Amino acid sequence: MPPSVDGSHIKQEQLIAWPRVAAVSAMVAFSLPTFITGIEIYEGMAIADGLWVILIASIVLTLIGGVMGSIGALTRLNSYQLINIAFGRLGARVVNIAFSISLLGWFGVNIDLFASAIIELSLQQFNIIIPSWPIELIAAALMVLTTVIGFKAINTLASALMPILIIVTGFMLIGAFDTFSIEQYLQIEKAHSMNTSQGVAAIVGAIIIGTIILPDITRFCKSWQGGLYTAFTAYMVVQCLVLLIAAFAAAAYQQFEILKLLLLLGLGLAAFIVVIAGSWILNSLNFYSTLLSLEASLPRTWHILTRKRYAFLLGSLGFVAALANILDVFITFLIVLATIFIPVAGVIIVDFCLVNRTA
Repeated sequence: MPPSVDGSHIKQEQLIAWPRVAAVSAMVAFSLPTFITGIEIYEGMAIADGLWVILIASIVLTLIGGVMGSIGALTRLNSYQLINIAFGRLGARVVNIAFSISLLGWFGVNIDLFASAIIELSLQQFNIIIPSWPIELIAAALMVLTTVIGFKAINTLASALMPILIIVTGFMLIGAFDTFSIEQYLQIEKAHSMNTSQGVAAIVGAIIIGTIILPDITRFCKSWQGGLYTAFTAYMVVQCLVLLIAAFAAAAYQQFEILKLLLLLGLGLAAFIVVIAGSWILNSLNFYSTLLSLEASLPRTWHILTRKRYAFLLGSLGFVAALANILDVFITFLIVLATIFIPVAGVIIVDFCLVNRTA
């Protein structure tokens, strides 16, 4: 069973060393959305501006995630309980419902990306055309099952797959270096359609929800410093490097579609690992947080379903969202929601530091 929603029920034996928690958080950096964001930054900005944008956005995310992660480790409360303390019962329900919608939307978006990637790769590698809905159904089922088993299952999967993803990303960098150099990269001159503030907003807006819900996993850290180390590892190191590698590889091959780029780099079947593993972990984390959000939002008198039944219901909704090609219509809405959530983090941090330090 997943850990209890009540942070006070977390037992000593459930606490783990921060590197294992950081591995789960850093795994998100290897998902398709991160690679795509890095490519878009390269495509839309001058080289120097793009580098500054990635650095600034990484610092912003590290600061927000570090404080939020530390609060989670100190209080042993998940993000939705912290929201309840900061916003009050009624205000928290509004925020938590918005989180649920956003996270469930990301669940559908990533299943959509997952299916599109598998279809493209199977066509390129095996010349086999397969419909999207069976892939989306299987992907949703596996991700829901991982979440129902609990955070330990997500942690185990992340820890096992992290070395593989690091190696694959390393091959991406090496492949790009075979045809390109840093000097050539820095000398590229091109038109740009995105300014600095838009670039920072694009990166931060796509990842901000992850920093706010970081307490969901850092509450299992043995010490509050684990929250800081987790955020630094995930955003300042891994996320920053993946964005830079994606931008550099796109420049080397002048290819702006991630799947075609992976194939051009000669990764072949290894590209499957990047797509499957990254999307699986990211969506399991999203779904785990969606379940916590729902339980925190509904009145206790509404808790007539078990968590497994809630998971089945929400998983079905995420599958339907993927079938509806939510990727085409939901991204803008999600970015708007993510931008709105930046003040949410500010309220939680200020409330903890100045009002409810003993929460």
